[in-house]
Amino acid sequence: MAIKVRIEKSVGRFKLDVGFQTESRRIGILGASGCGKSMTLKCIAGIETPDQGSIVIDERVLYDRNVNIKPQKRKVGYLFQNYALFPTMTVEDNIGAGLKGKKEEKKQMISKMIEKFRLEGLRDRLPGELSGGQQQRVALARIMAYEPEVILLDEPFSALDEFLKDRLQQELMQMLEDYGGTVILVSHSRDEIYRFSEELIIMDEGKTICQGKTKEIFANPEWKEAARLTGCKNITEAKRIDRHHVSVPAWGVTLILRKEVPEGLHWIGVRAHDFIPIWKKAGEEKLQRDESSENRILLVTDSVAELPFEKKYFLKTAYETEHICWFVQREQWDLLDERGMPDYLEIPEEKILLLQ
Repeated sequence: MAIKVRIEKSVGRFKLDVGFQTESRRIGILGASGCGKSMTLKCIAGIETPDQGSIVIDERVLYDRNVNIKPQKRKVGYLFQNYALFPTMTVEDNIGAGLKGKKEEKKQMISKMIEKFRLEGLRDRLPGELSGGQQQRVALARIMAYEPEVILLDEPFSALDEFLKDRLQQELMQMLEDYGGTVILVSHSRDEIYRFSEELIIMDEGKTICQGKTKEIFANPEWKEAARLTGCKNITEAKRIDRHHVSVPAWGVTLILRKEVPEGLHWIGVRAHDFIPIWKKAGEEKLQRDESSENRILLVTDSVAELPFEKKYFLKTAYETEHICWFVQREQWDLLDERGMPDYLEIPEEKILLLQ
């Protein structure tokens, strides 16, 4: 199902100017809080009206200059952050709220949803008597009863603790496995987005900055803000010297690359788990270098945060202009205990992110 979105909308000083086109069935929109993700979903659902633009789903125009289809006629289901269940209505009544048709048809659809979402025995309970997972299933059952073409998930796990969040993410993915329509998940959590989506749209300050296959963007973000949002902790200014050399002043290194350096380069990024520790041999005043080992940073330890399963080192370069984050998994701790802190961190070329 093709989705084409072009939205412009101003709210006070904030301006949303976002556009994307996709035929993927599982789409993630990633961005920091306040970047316009939820407003984008609300415009698609018809809850908010753009100032101008167009919204087209499967060649059906939902919004354009002379068209603005009412939310209840858009065939779009919206799962709110708090699930928005009616607190004084039972599970059965919540699922059936707003359903049109004959009484017997509505009853059959409600029973079908109760069975599909494993809500047997909960028909007569109120939302306040349900667990978080049960509330999520009721909210999704209510949406699916409408047989929507598109489901919009607006930060559905943002208020949950980590244990419950992980379990409900898995439950939601299982419940949507046999749904043939399109699902768009909005989140500021890169883990949620990576786990759920096959295509990724990244937003920053009301604009779309990149779009592509989720795993490809995580592997090669290309843009500084995309790298930051996908979890890169080390991003610093860089200067292209020529096709195969990059100067990184804050780290005191010139990187030598086999691949070609793009002319639009302004930043480089290295994820905190991707450094390789290097120690000098006994008696060496400095490390003997060759062309294959130039991409090394001389470091001084500043502080360490020890967590249950990893250690986070915050390191100064020899120039002390910027900190570098180096995260070490638990299985590497014995090596560090035996040999002490490394003299250098090496950056494998395939792990260097060249950013615009």
